[in-house]
Amino acid sequence: MLAAYVERLGPPGEIRYGELTAPPRPRAGEVLVDVAATTVNPVDTFVRSGRYPTRLSFPFVIGRDLVGTVAETGAGVRGFTPGDAVWCNSLGHDGRQGAAAEQASVEARRLYRLPARVPPLAAVAVVHPAATAWLALFRHGRLGPGETVFVAGAAGNVGSALVVLAAEAGARVIGTAAKHDLEHCRELGAAEALDYADDRLTERIASLCPRGIDVHVDTSGRNDLGTAVELLAPRGRIVLLAGARTRPVLPAGPLYMKDASVRGFVISRATTAELAEAAVTVNRLLATGRLRARDIETLPLHAAAKAHQRMEGGELHGRRLILDVAGATAP
Repeated sequence: MLAAYVERLGPPGEIRYGELTAPPRPRAGEVLVDVAATTVNPVDTFVRSGRYPTRLSFPFVIGRDLVGTVAETGAGVRGFTPGDAVWCNSLGHDGRQGAAAEQASVEARRLYRLPARVPPLAAVAVVHPAATAWLALFRHGRLGPGETVFVAGAAGNVGSALVVLAAEAGARVIGTAAKHDLEHCRELGAAEALDYADDRLTERIASLCPRGIDVHVDTSGRNDLGTAVELLAPRGRIVLLAGARTRPVLPAGPLYMKDASVRGFVISRATTAELAEAAVTVNRLLATGRLRARDIETLPLHAAAKAHQRMEGGELHGRRLILDVAGATAP
């Protein structure tokens, strides 16, 4: 079985491409999937480098997400049959081998059917950022209809999903992005889109949200908690999901006087029940076409090391890199 894998943690150059002598077999409760494509996410680089400590066995197949078809089911599996189109977004950590291979064995409870007529590459491009956005907004941010959510970095992969999901749920979305991306943010559903480079940005947000922001999410990873707390509504929630190396100052007094909260969140700690709940909404919006990546670049699986290098080099700017394992149909 051909795969992209590492034999030890380290930089992108540690990624190897070649045959693994022990292809996966589905154990009880698992499904063997013929992988069509996988993606490259920031969290994949954290696992590969060791920045996100997690249980691994070597050689370790990299990759979090997959789309493909069921090849075989293990004992006790119900609801999947060979040939079913499926996706997963929780491989490659906590003892699980990754998706960057011709086949992957997936726990049935982590596998979801791909809606009919949704192109595989279009799906795999969004299932990770969309699930991240859903969990940030609704599980950790407790966003409700009629509330106001602020999204910093609203034109990025997770940011775009945050805008779509919040708007679909009946929330008012205020987003920031580069000037040339503002119209895109509005098309996604943002009520207001502001230039993040505006010197008067905080003042403008405050004027648009006189009662404050209910849920504040910064996908850029700057995590300016001073400004975030200042803009919060009473009982507002800040959800932190980026900026692993940031060490911001927390204005504790203003935070507790507003009865507000700060919540850290990484999708790697999401339960299978939470992931499955997010998948319901992801599938619904995939089927309607509301969830689509803005910019996709497809690479062969053997280019995995180069893809990780480009991700860490910061050159993608919202582009989704897909590793095409089996010649999947382009969106």
